[in-house]
Amino acid sequence: MQNLYRGRVGVTLHRAHAPVTSPALADVGRALLHRAGDTPSLSHSLLRNDVPSAFECQTEHDKNHKLCCTGEENWVDSRTVYIGHKEPPSGTEAYIPQRFPDNRIISSKLIIDTPTSPMTSGLPLFFVITVTAIKQGYEDWIRHKADNAINQCPVHAIQHGKVIRKQSQKLRTYYAVQDTKAFTTAEEFDTLHSTIECEQPQPDLYKYVGRINIYLDRDEPIARPLGSENLLLRGATLKNTEFIYAVAIYTGMESKMALNYQSKSQKRSAVEKSMNAYLIVYLCILISKALINTFLKYVWQADPNRDEPWYNQKTENERQRHVLIRAFTDFLAYMVLFNYIIPVSMYVTVEMQKFLGSYFIQWDDDMFDEEIGERPLVNTSDLNEELGQVEYVFTDKTGTLTENNMELKECCVDGHVYVPHAICNGQILPGAVGMDMDMIDSSPGVDGKEREELFFRALCLCHTVQVKEEETVDGIKRGIHQGKSTSSYISSSPDEVALVEGMQRLGFTYLRLKDSHMEILNREDEMERFELLEVLNFDSVRRRMSVIVRSNTGEYYMFCKGADSSIFPRVVSGKVEQVRARVEHNAVEGLRTLCVAYKKLSHVEYEDVCRLLNCAKLALQDRDKKLAEAYDVIEKDFILLGATAVEDRLQDKAADTIESLHKAGMKVWVLTGDKMETAAATCYASKLFHRSTQILELTTKRTEEQSLHDVLFDLSRTVLRQHGSMTRDTFSGLSGDCQDYGLIIDGATLSAILKPNQEGNRNGGNYKEIFLEICRNCSAVLCCRMAPLQKAQIVKMIKTSKEHPITLAIGDGANDVSMILEAHVGIGIMGKEGRQAARNSDYAITKFKHLKKMLLVHGHYYYIRIAELVQYFFYKNVCFIFPQFLYQFFCGFSQQPLYDTAYLTLYNISFTSLPILLYSLMEQHINMDILKRDPSLYRDIAKNSLLRWPTFIYWTFLGLFDATVFFFGAFFLFDNATFTSNGQMFGNWTFGTLVFTVLVFTVTLKLALDTHYWTWINHFVIWGSLLFYVIFSLLWGGIIWPFLNYQRMYYVFMQMLSSGPAWLSIILLIIVSLLPDVLKKVFCRAMWPTTTEKIQNADKLYKGHLSEFTPLSSLHAPPARKHNRRGEESQNPAHRRSDSSRPKKMMYAYWGGRRDYRTFSSFLRIGENPRFSGAAYAYTAPGPETSV
Repeated sequence: MQNLYRGRVGVTLHRAHAPVTSPALADVGRALLHRAGDTPSLSHSLLRNDVPSAFECQTEHDKNHKLCCTGEENWVDSRTVYIGHKEPPSGTEAYIPQRFPDNRIISSKLIIDTPTSPMTSGLPLFFVITVTAIKQGYEDWIRHKADNAINQCPVHAIQHGKVIRKQSQKLRTYYAVQDTKAFTTAEEFDTLHSTIECEQPQPDLYKYVGRINIYLDRDEPIARPLGSENLLLRGATLKNTEFIYAVAIYTGMESKMALNYQSKSQKRSAVEKSMNAYLIVYLCILISKALINTFLKYVWQADPNRDEPWYNQKTENERQRHVLIRAFTDFLAYMVLFNYIIPVSMYVTVEMQKFLGSYFIQWDDDMFDEEIGERPLVNTSDLNEELGQVEYVFTDKTGTLTENNMELKECCVDGHVYVPHAICNGQILPGAVGMDMDMIDSSPGVDGKEREELFFRALCLCHTVQVKEEETVDGIKRGIHQGKSTSSYISSSPDEVALVEGMQRLGFTYLRLKDSHMEILNREDEMERFELLEVLNFDSVRRRMSVIVRSNTGEYYMFCKGADSSIFPRVVSGKVEQVRARVEHNAVEGLRTLCVAYKKLSHVEYEDVCRLLNCAKLALQDRDKKLAEAYDVIEKDFILLGATAVEDRLQDKAADTIESLHKAGMKVWVLTGDKMETAAATCYASKLFHRSTQILELTTKRTEEQSLHDVLFDLSRTVLRQHGSMTRDTFSGLSGDCQDYGLIIDGATLSAILKPNQEGNRNGGNYKEIFLEICRNCSAVLCCRMAPLQKAQIVKMIKTSKEHPITLAIGDGANDVSMILEAHVGIGIMGKEGRQAARNSDYAITKFKHLKKMLLVHGHYYYIRIAELVQYFFYKNVCFIFPQFLYQFFCGFSQQPLYDTAYLTLYNISFTSLPILLYSLMEQHINMDILKRDPSLYRDIAKNSLLRWPTFIYWTFLGLFDATVFFFGAFFLFDNATFTSNGQMFGNWTFGTLVFTVLVFTVTLKLALDTHYWTWINHFVIWGSLLFYVIFSLLWGGIIWPFLNYQRMYYVFMQMLSSGPAWLSIILLIIVSLLPDVLKKVFCRAMWPTTTEKIQNADKLYKGHLSEFTPLSSLHAPPARKHNRRGEESQNPAHRRSDSSRPKKMMYAYWGGRRDYRTFSSFLRIGENPRFSGAAYAYTAPGPETSV
């Protein structure tokens, strides 16, 4: 029984001396069954030391052993084997079959025998995935909470006259069909027999073409037109009625709102794309290193004495393995050895930096809105650095640029000016002190009073305003007329509300629309009723609206209001020139102007108008065209009454924000659903358009006069005539050397441009490309009458153009969600139109003005920090692993690690991670106030300038240089191996520890040299990291750790530090490694300083107070000066000018190593004492600056 068997427990039915026939029997003790009378015996069983055994038994003949089992005193369990799987007799014991392990033998390993520990390589990757998953999950959880807050919110209603929630002041008016208004109960509607014919689902929110056929007792149905005013969109809220009965036309994804939805996609920043590109380069470097070392290993082993030395003979299996298999195994081993060049931990640091850095936006007190008590929200921290790369800003108008709160400033009737609460009938009212009274005419007199009242009545009747009766808004009752019912005005157009409220202050009050009758209250508190017969709605082509009413006396009036360009050509009488002069004056002031006209209709004329309108409204094909023709026939031969001027209040500092964005090199586009005149007036007020801007129109009105092809090519020739082949990007946008162009386009024209198949394109050109070329040469673009999906299409068109610019979209309403999701960065404003935009955005702010600091300060900092982080990580990993590559040339390509396993694991996790993380959170290379004052600094980081390939290559070669210094410096200094005083030789682990020590100190001090903004936290982390490395190395090598199966690092670090030459080597190698980068920085800063470096130098000169009293324009790079033969700078003409009579102080400083004189006028007040101190400078308002 000398055989050794491995397998499961087995039982044989033979005598003890019988031969064993099956190797599948157990080696963990075989139980032998015997015949009666035989002496039981145990077979001799042996175990290999790597096979666990349940117990071990020996024969009775073994010396010094009893017939027992070792470990029997600790017996806790037993095993019962049922022969033949037969159950025991009943009543003996429970039958529990024994389960046996499989008998297969597995001697192969699951992983390659790598030169480093699997834990060393796998732990950082596992850490990266875990941290990323936690961060992304947390942000999704925040979004989920926001969604639930809306989905599970209770419904509030108005009961018993009490309003228990705030009502929106923006309303669009919808009408029921006249013939179905009488049906008020479900039973009555059950008797309705009718059909609806309409168009197929379309995404246009402002268009609906349909017809309802109502079948009564007669055979022929009554046909009534259906338009957009009859279609209630999904998500609409009832305001002026308790309930309605309606017919579902479009449902689900066929509804107009659903057709405008934009699918949400994963957004990736430009920095992240650069990181991935760099990662591919380093992956290629990793593969190249592994291939080179694999090839050189077999070149090295071509000598038999090197391939199989006497002290390391190969086994027979190793000799028989194919050379390709061995080469592939070695290649994989080198991949594992060099895999640390891939900065896996960089992704963890980037995720942490983005997540923690996002709180700086939320904690910014300057962006806190005290009015609503809200702070900015960060829904997606992955795009923080993208805020510093924005090139195009797409913004909504109403509620984003404006407060959506308009006010009537004045009106003009036949040249006589009326200002609510200030001037009426030519008389200055109390409380009007301090107003500019220029161009205010005297009282119109008795003859003009009739026309004056007709003008006021026109504005009280020509609108779509609704009245909300007895409403309480924010706990405050709003009354229309003192002593009358408390009500408020609501409308889809805020300027209509402003006009009606202005008329109320001038004595004419609109009360209500009741039973198709409009009721107004005149100055004598007498109620006047006018029957509303027809409404000719506003459209962007006509740019006017009209109503036809009938007075109590039976007279028919047609009132019309609209843009001056659409009213004046249709006027036949009135004081046109006086009104035109006032309109032009108000336009210069940035006010929104409307002209008002009227005409009387006879009964016959009214019948003709009704017949013409009904014929056009019932058409299912080309309804818009037929209505336009009918309107053109009806709206003519007017008598001019006057004009109005309405101020659409911009949000606080909205104009300053847009101007700053322009200076920062960004192009601002306004995308709005409003009409062109309204949007254009806002663009002028917000300084998107300037008075010197030449406006180019690409609208439906113009394309009706000319073909789209001709219009596009005319505009293209106009903008390229001066610029030539240069695009607007070449210019600063503020230069006076070129004409500023502004483009206005409407939704209908944009749809024609974006059609895939262009009809009538005679030259076969691409309309889209021509349109993009026009836009590139325009300083600003206004897109009006845009559907939500069209907003997203414009953003996508710019985003996917050949330049691939970074886009930002900002809006406050649900109709802005599509463009917010489409843009690289989406920002929602927590405004009056709900929170849907804020919930679907990447960032949410309370006011448009906060966009300035978010981009110019936070975006600038985020990009600077993460760009340094990315480049630094690749640099320090090259420094880390390239010495390992060089080490293979000196160890026979044996895949021997240079560093200890602990150092390999902790280098990126502990020793060098915290300093760069803190740098990426705290660094401020330029003062925050300077960034806000000088938006042009934003241009210095545009187009991913800090992560371009030349910069990346510089950092990589810097890492290679430092790594070469680490390795060969230590190698040559180790040429004399007896470094210690007792003559003991240093080994390979001491060599690797010395290289690693120089490495850790060098990369940490490199970051310290790049740090501009120092705080106590920086000092603590940077010097604390170095101290932690030293303490860890002392503990790691000073204790025999019981859990390690090796003690190769024992006393290595202490032995190295006990050597004076080792200390000298460390200091010398650190200095040599850092010296080239330091010299390069000093030389470049002295010879070719950037604007940022100049400001840093100036800020140091003024001890951190540069932003208080230095004109930043003087710090920008001056134009190149010509030099004479002697190398001296030629005199600037500005220096040869004679001094003015006002005393000027000359300031002398070194800018970039050259003498540079700046002349300031009325800027610094210097005391009488010529030997003044720094405290003698007093800040005054900056005076005119002499150019240099």
